[in-house]
Amino acid sequence: MQNDPDFNKLVFDIARSIPKGRVTSYGAIAKALGKGNLSRMVGRAMGLVDGEKKPVPFQRVVNSQGYLTGDPRHIAVRRKLLEKEGVEIKNDKVVNFRNIFWDPSEEIDI
Repeated sequence: MQNDPDFNKLVFDIARSIPKGRVTSYGAIAKALGKGNLSRMVGRAMGLVDGEKKPVPFQRVVNSQGYLTGDPRHIAVRRKLLEKEGVEIKNDKVVNFRNIFWDPSEEIDI
């Protein structure tokens, strides 16, 4: 399944559904796809968003604790994009994570 274009497309479609100013987790996306044990694959897919014709708001996907993860060089970019959307970040963690968490399993039909 690694680099499965169909899996990646599903991940990207869910990420595109995350409302501005909200966040979700890699695990929540995996669970919504019926693949709860593949959160790392979701993370890998999110690392492939460059070059997508329709932008994918990668900054809105964080780890299950609300931390910005991934390539350290990109954390500052993600922080800036989230803050621009009104999401407060402190020490690379989303403040009020549980209050702004968006659960794709509850919000969209897949």
